Amino acid sequence: MVGIEHYITVAAVLFVIGIFGIFLNRKNVIVILMSIELMLLAVNLNLVAFSTHSGDLTGQIFTLFVLTVAAAEAAIGLAILVVFFRNRGTIDVEDVNVMKG
Repeated sequence: MVGIEHYITVAAVLFVIGIFGIFLNRKNVIVILMSIELMLLAVNLNLVAFSTHSGDLTGQIFTLFVLTVAAAEAAIGLAILVVFFRNRGTIDVEDVNVMKG
């Protein structure tokens, strides 16, 4: 039987992979955005697991709000990257700090 410990373990592994994706890959902005999405997915998995375990729907409802924010973050982040690539010709993280205005 799959218990809550299994869900917590999978969520912890996903969260650690997301952290490693952010800290080990500092050059590619798309990988950083994907790592942030992976971390949000791990948090959502924890929310749903604890919500199901306790019999309360609050965690599952809160997960819908987190998914909405994650979708908006991905859409806005990719739109900023497209505009930045059109202006600079690259999406390197090192070049992002030269943005003015």
